[in-house]
Amino acid sequence: MIKAKVIGATGYGGVGIVELLLGHPHARIGALVAIENVGMPISAMYPHLAGAIDMPVVAPDDASAQGAFDVVFMATPDRVGMKLAQGELAKGAKIVDYSGDFRFRSAAEYADYAGRLGLDTQHAAANLLPKTVYGIPELHRREVGPDTTVIGNPGCFAVSCILGLAPAVSLKLIDPTRIICDCKTAVSGAGKKPNAQFHYPARYDNMNAYRLSGHQHVCEIERELGQLAGQPLKITFTAQVVPMCRGIMSTLYSDLAPGQTQASVLAAYRSFYKGEPFVSVHDSAGTLGTIHVRGTNRCNLIVGVDERANRFRVVSYIDNLMKGQAGSALQNMNLLFGFPETAGLERAGSYP
Repeated sequence: MIKAKVIGATGYGGVGIVELLLGHPHARIGALVAIENVGMPISAMYPHLAGAIDMPVVAPDDASAQGAFDVVFMATPDRVGMKLAQGELAKGAKIVDYSGDFRFRSAAEYADYAGRLGLDTQHAAANLLPKTVYGIPELHRREVGPDTTVIGNPGCFAVSCILGLAPAVSLKLIDPTRIICDCKTAVSGAGKKPNAQFHYPARYDNMNAYRLSGHQHVCEIERELGQLAGQPLKITFTAQVVPMCRGIMSTLYSDLAPGQTQASVLAAYRSFYKGEPFVSVHDSAGTLGTIHVRGTNRCNLIVGVDERANRFRVVSYIDNLMKGQAGSALQNMNLLFGFPETAGLERAGSYP
């Protein structure tokens, strides 16, 4: 049984991993850390946890948070994890970081990402970057070994786009220079902290595109797809927020490679993801939506070809708080400790 600490336990990402750890057969929660609501039971903030976990939230410097933990989940904003990582590693912990702090293998790659957010572009723990693993297990599980200590959880849009496009790019089913990612996310992607733009009257019956000048997740998507393609890639990416609680729908387009058909593309996708526990491939007759992945670690892909226009199209559905955040984090923890990847994640979801 391993012992986990959750830093940033009171946010959506924090409570998400708490929910999952409660059902994990090989892990227990040792400390819940945050800078707000200190001293309150986590169940006082999230009543659905009452009776399941009534552990109080403690400050970062509390004695109960200073001991040795096997794994530390950093459900924290950018630039927090990089400042805490060395101390946790020195105590023998493995780290799964939710932010962009450890999604990149070099300081230059991090600087590109940070600049898009207007953050300090200097990484505070650049020596750790070459040792990190990017946390999409479907593509990088073989890189996680006994000596791996830091996994950078991917961005939510990045998960949906990379999983949706990986077979097409790596198997040369499309023109990789013509990729368009049209992505819609629910409001919970903005996090728990109140914001005037996400106040109910501003969001109800309203949708809008944002960060058109350069979304930060583009850095991850272009790098991963470029590695699969064997060449640098540039994509056109549009992020939109829609009046929903949770879920991402990414519609991904490109020009079809010569000789490809609906049947050949669908067969290639099914072969690529054969045996993957959390990725399902469906044909273009599928009528799936975000509701079918809600509360799960699944990614549902609808694969279609518009043969009339010679275009490729995949629709990728994930729950932004699960496969896009806490679910991937737990899947990565399972890899770090050699547990079955599905441990604690065998959820069917709920409907409607």
